[in-house]
Amino acid sequence: TVKDIDGQFIVRIAGKFSDLEELRNLVIKQEDDEGEVKLRDVAEVQDTIKEYTNIGRLNGKTAVGVLIQKQTDANSVEVSKQVRNQLKVLENQYKKIGLKFEVSLDSSDFTIDAANNVKHDLFIAILMVGLVMLIFLHSIRNSIIVMIAIPCSLISTFIAMYMFDMTLNLMTLLAMSLVIGILVDDSIVVLENIHRHLEMGLERRKASVVGRNEIGFTAMSITLVDVVVFLPMSLISGLIGNIVREYALVIVVSTLLSLFVSFTVTPLLASRFIKLEDSLKHTLMGKFGDWFERQYHKLTEFYHEVLQWSLRNGGKIFAITTFLMIASLALIPLGFVGAEFMPQTDRGEFTVTLELAPGTTLKKTNEVSYKVEKMIAAIPEVRKIFTNVGASNEGFFGQNSNNVSELSVALSNQKLRKRKTEDITREIKQKVNQLPGVKVRTNPIGIFGTGDESPIFVTVNGPDLDEVNKAVRILENVVKKVPGTADTRVSSSEGKPETRIEIDRDKMATLGLTLGEVGATLRTALSGEDNSKFQIGPNEYNIRVILDEFDRSKTSEIENLFFINHKGQEVQLKQFASIYQTLGPTKLERKNRNYSVSVRAEAYGRPSGTIHEDIKKAMEKVKLPSSVNIDYTGTQEQEEAFSSLFLALIAGILFVYLIMVALYNSYLHPFVVLFSIPVAVVGAILALAMTMKSIHIFSIMGMIMLVGLVAKNAIILVDYTNKLREEGKSITDALLEAGKTRLRPILMTTLAMVFGMLPIALSTASGSEYKSALAWVLIGGLLSSLLLTLVLVPVMYVRVENLKIKTLRLFKKIAKQEI
Repeated sequence: TVKDIDGQFIVRIAGKFSDLEELRNLVIKQEDDEGEVKLRDVAEVQDTIKEYTNIGRLNGKTAVGVLIQKQTDANSVEVSKQVRNQLKVLENQYKKIGLKFEVSLDSSDFTIDAANNVKHDLFIAILMVGLVMLIFLHSIRNSIIVMIAIPCSLISTFIAMYMFDMTLNLMTLLAMSLVIGILVDDSIVVLENIHRHLEMGLERRKASVVGRNEIGFTAMSITLVDVVVFLPMSLISGLIGNIVREYALVIVVSTLLSLFVSFTVTPLLASRFIKLEDSLKHTLMGKFGDWFERQYHKLTEFYHEVLQWSLRNGGKIFAITTFLMIASLALIPLGFVGAEFMPQTDRGEFTVTLELAPGTTLKKTNEVSYKVEKMIAAIPEVRKIFTNVGASNEGFFGQNSNNVSELSVALSNQKLRKRKTEDITREIKQKVNQLPGVKVRTNPIGIFGTGDESPIFVTVNGPDLDEVNKAVRILENVVKKVPGTADTRVSSSEGKPETRIEIDRDKMATLGLTLGEVGATLRTALSGEDNSKFQIGPNEYNIRVILDEFDRSKTSEIENLFFINHKGQEVQLKQFASIYQTLGPTKLERKNRNYSVSVRAEAYGRPSGTIHEDIKKAMEKVKLPSSVNIDYTGTQEQEEAFSSLFLALIAGILFVYLIMVALYNSYLHPFVVLFSIPVAVVGAILALAMTMKSIHIFSIMGMIMLVGLVAKNAIILVDYTNKLREEGKSITDALLEAGKTRLRPILMTTLAMVFGMLPIALSTASGSEYKSALAWVLIGGLLSSLLLTLVLVPVMYVRVENLKIKTLRLFKKIAKQEI
């Protein structure tokens, strides 16, 4: 490459010579035979490298970044540990040259921190469940008998996890945390029944055997209900299946083991250690027990009166429940509860993408990036900044361009900072926007350790590029006006300088040229051709023939290019073509062989699914070119995940019904139990609205989990009612007595689960965003089901039984008439 700078010629020779001295001693023959000179006498010969395509810095110091990604089936924490060890080995091996490595971003840090927080929540959940047991049983001895079910079930679960090749990750630890309240359910029901028989005068061992046998069928029912709900979740395929599979299997295994413990360990311990606490009435625990029993007796009498009124006014109960159902579901279309694929998690890591005007030099981009680095470094919460000038990871393959720069920012631990990542990114954008000609975007690092794709993603497709661009401009304006959107951008925008050559084919043919000949010559002149080789000894180098950059950059020089026609005549380009400077698109995209341009935006303060719905409604009012169509790409994952989880929910409800049909040998009584499921939705949606959470894959997982949990209360009630009716009691009397007798285990199991999930719901530690909504759904659903199931299920039991009696009478009457 030859350049003329300030009257001096600079010759750049691509390639590396084995001996620069040979080049310095190159003999140059002077014109007019004035002799020969060596190259070193007239020029400075030096070995150098080509200009940088991008520049890297870590905390303001020049650095080279190495991106290390784990394989699909590898453990990220273990990979990180081994990589760090290997880096230390390399540092020791090359310490003579001062080689130093510094980890700028490590996705496993968040995983370890979040896992430790889940362990902390798990420990607090165990203490909370133990406190509930102590309050209801008011006996440390009885509480310990029940609490032993937790370590027995969890520790045994590790065997199954080892067999299924699972690890202690975010989902398996979350499952263990949520299942704490469930693990004591069976033992509570069994121990409560043993205690009741002990109060009736039976000896401890006899009471343990009779109590376990009497309640064993119920305990098995409430456990199998949980199992059949979670099994469909473990069979979901795709991305959502990879997320929930281990979670579901851990709950299934631990729940089955808790049933085994309640049938073996709990009766064994009860037969040896359980006793009535009459002798301890004068102790502090005894006095608390007396006070609690008096309050519980008042609650039982109140519930007895409410149940009597409900059985007399079944229509009103059904109407109230229906109204609450409709009112809670209305919170979704009214906008009180939004929807999104996955909640945004505050990992304390994000990227800042800077974009300058097209054509900006790398040097200018570097200067601006350095200013932004200083702005970000001045923020107290910022721990590390890795800057990559001239490159960006946005898009599927990323992009290299002189006018872009990407800064990867890591913040201090969430416990050490007062502000959220979202607040810090907002401050950065406000500061950077003060720099003229700089566009700035921020992109948080998601739960899986990679930069989140922009949640708002809409694509315009069509056969005509002009019409597509016209529709994109309309769409961009609509997206910007929708509340909650920020950093709106178009994937392909006008603005890249280019030289355009428009050929007049008629003139070209008249002058004796073909389009192939013109194209080949232009390609050689502007892009270069390296078909020739240059060889020195064993080394061979490409010879690239191309116009000098000075000539290529000037329109006046390009239009003077000569072409030789078939007659051997010289023809200039300007004789048959128009050459001019213009602005072209930065890139062209296609989808299904049509032009495709996408509009992306970030979501702030509102769920992305809700924003997409608002965009759809706004676009319905806008007139677009007839040839284009709009594709809401950003909602595809959400729709697929929601449909998969919805199928799992329907399958769970169906399996719950079928398992109860098999257990009860009846089609009607399981139908009564199913009425406990819709009333749980009331509390679940209300809890999301009150805590300002959205519907996403984790909150839907909570609703699926509710199917099994809330059915337990109805099973306990219906099962004992059937037993009393077999003993000869009427429907009303059996329901009233079952309500009073089974109120304690229902309260204990429900409150144990609610208090066991409170630490997860109230957590503000790393990773709490994705699990808190799940916990609130369970808490809200369990509480609403507790209040409504205790009155609605008895009412529906009476209605179904009356319908059954009327139907049998009708069939008998028809049969008599036929005879």
